[in-house]
Amino acid sequence: MQIAPDLQLPGLPEVTLKALDACEQGSSYRQLSDLIGMDTALVSRILALANSALYGQPGATRSLEQALTRLGSQRIYTLILTSGLGQLPVEPSQDQWQQLRDFWRHSLTTALTARTLATLTRYPTPDEAFLLGILHNIGELIALAMPEGDARQQVLNDQAELGARLVTDWGLGALAGDALRYQQAAPDDIIDGGHLAKLVNVSSRLALRDAAGIAAARTVLGLEEELTQELCLRIEREVATLANSLGVPLDTPYDPAAAGSELKASLIGQAMVRQAIDFAGQRGATGFLAGATSSLALIAGNPVLCFELSRDQLILLASSAGAVPLLSIDREPARSLLTRACTSRQPLALGDHPPGVLDRQLMSLLGAASLMAVPVWDTTDCRAVFVVACDHQGAGALAATAARFARHLGTELEQDSHPAGAGDGNIAGLLARESLRRQVHEINNPLTIIRQSIFQLQDRLKDPQAREQLEVIREEIDRAGNLLAELGQGPSDRGDQSSSSALNTELQALGELLQTSLFSAGSARLSVATCSNETMVAATPATIRQIVINLVRNAAEGLAGQDKAHVSLRTSAPVWQDGRQWVELEIEDNGAGLPEQVQQSLFRPVASTKGAQHSGLGLSIVKQLVDDMEGIIGCRTGRTGTLFRILFPVASGESNA
Repeated sequence: MQIAPDLQLPGLPEVTLKALDACEQGSSYRQLSDLIGMDTALVSRILALANSALYGQPGATRSLEQALTRLGSQRIYTLILTSGLGQLPVEPSQDQWQQLRDFWRHSLTTALTARTLATLTRYPTPDEAFLLGILHNIGELIALAMPEGDARQQVLNDQAELGARLVTDWGLGALAGDALRYQQAAPDDIIDGGHLAKLVNVSSRLALRDAAGIAAARTVLGLEEELTQELCLRIEREVATLANSLGVPLDTPYDPAAAGSELKASLIGQAMVRQAIDFAGQRGATGFLAGATSSLALIAGNPVLCFELSRDQLILLASSAGAVPLLSIDREPARSLLTRACTSRQPLALGDHPPGVLDRQLMSLLGAASLMAVPVWDTTDCRAVFVVACDHQGAGALAATAARFARHLGTELEQDSHPAGAGDGNIAGLLARESLRRQVHEINNPLTIIRQSIFQLQDRLKDPQAREQLEVIREEIDRAGNLLAELGQGPSDRGDQSSSSALNTELQALGELLQTSLFSAGSARLSVATCSNETMVAATPATIRQIVINLVRNAAEGLAGQDKAHVSLRTSAPVWQDGRQWVELEIEDNGAGLPEQVQQSLFRPVASTKGAQHSGLGLSIVKQLVDDMEGIIGCRTGRTGTLFRILFPVASGESNA
């Protein structure tokens, strides 16, 4: 089945309305990207246009902000406007609206999850992962726009392949296409796939909010369950916050009537403004302003005067009400409504202010009971001021339309003054200001440790030490149950968890469990030596455990088959470095050292050297977690072993002396 690359797809009216408002207010490309990025339909049209031959430049755009920068603000505005106008004749049923809302929620959750996992696993372009997350189920959106029947079912059956073909047609590359093509591949099959394909696969599963997604994150990316659950909870909260900002309910029936009516009125009004400006024609700035005077009068339904600013004088240029008398006014001092508007970027109404002599003269020329002055600005200065006849009651409704007209007119005048491909700013400079968003936070529920240890401990129930360990596990299960209950309720009033922990306490709880789960076979052993001083650090238990588990697991796997293998964990406190107080953790093994290829790409995602069941992301995740808590990590490796040294920031208000 063939799908046109520039297909028209439905979207939530709330998003389109917000995006139009952002364009009107001159928002930055990052702000526009944040809004447009929530809507699969708008993203698809932006990408199709930005990577088309019409705007073709060397290299395809791999992020939404880059695509927006390539198109420029005026083309973006036109695209959103025409997209909204194209949907006015479409009236989805109530059931279709609910499906569209649910689709929006799932695609946004997947996109946010993909970007978070990309940052955590140090994928070089997290925004690309977000982009593919928002597009991963575009086939489902295409099906929603189709009538019931065999053709719709065919789209649903082939949606992964259809999405892959579309992103390839839009120039995002073969690996992007593969990421969508294999989004439903089994975790065991995708584990040796590309980094981007893993991110989209796991993110789409986690967005379904079930146990299978948690298991996939563990299998494909090596993420411990506790950390994955916390990430899912944080993203669920972020989606709820975004939905609330748009006025989209997530837990009650969705009714778009109010937003749809507001969008319809805005679209019609803006289309009228654009058509009126086009009708004014392009006859130089002066001729353009004169033609725009009649256009504004048609929209406002009232007579209009136009004053052009020239050498600090406002000169009456045109009138929709008849003859144009000779009239020029000094820009300063700004006493009248006309001159005050010249220094303002917003329309000003006479309202209840007593009119001056010039105000009365203009009211007489227009035959009006009151006035509104509407300035036209380019990027640097006022170019003209329209004076519109109005009454006291109608000024508010007229202001929005007149302001919109003036903004578009100012843009047209600016482009007329600077033709020849001036562009919309320095693309390289804009892209250089992009920053990765860190989204790894605290959690207190190490479920993976429970699963790794439960079978070994069952054989030792008569041992008092074993019973103590079982008590630790029971507490962890209780805490895990609390989180699962909160996940079922959705993001609500859950209080913040502590962001500090006692490092020694966490290591002591981990020591025996890791010994039995990772070192029970052969002669390998694990030792834990904790210092006598306090070790309160600015890190959550989940962060500490993910770091320790990853590093100790790597060490244990590297020591497999070695006689007298040994891994030691040591803490020291306080440690002073760079004028700050830290708590030090050293994890050392007596193995043969890290492989050369791992050393060359230390802490970056690499192809695993351990076989098909490993993702090659363990050290990358450790580095990201340390960075997130503003800690320091270093490594020393050689033929006598490997040592990782981690400096944890001391918890606020603590002195571990």
